Amino acid sequence: MPRTINRSELIQRLALRHPQLTVKDCDLAVREILDAMSRALAKGGRIELRGFGSFCLNYRPPRKGRNPKTGAAVMIPAKYTPHFKAGKELRERVNEERALTRCATSPAVHAGEDVNNRQLIGNGRQLVP
Repeated sequence: MPRTINRSELIQRLALRHPQLTVKDCDLAVREILDAMSRALAKGGRIELRGFGSFCLNYRPPRKGRNPKTGAAVMIPAKYTPHFKAGKELRERVNEERALTRCATSPAVHAGEDVNNRQLIGNGRQLVP
């Protein structure tokens, strides 16, 4: 299973890849980039990184919800949520690398079949031999 990379690991990798930069310089650069992105989204802007993807805000209108403990109706206010859409180059690279990993580690599985070549029906939970 792929590992998750957090901010401190990103900073360490950046410092190792560019030995002329100190860890402190890399930390400052990563913080500045993330802060600039956060500020742009907070102002309602859109961030577009060619080949990587774009970040924008999705509006969620107010709605009725339920308190799970009491079952009482609760109004959930409107809000904006960040949304990421992967760019074409990123999608292609991910699919390319996942295909290589899948071929090397597990048997090929075609759409609509499980690993034993049984046909999947409907939502993929029912199997027909």
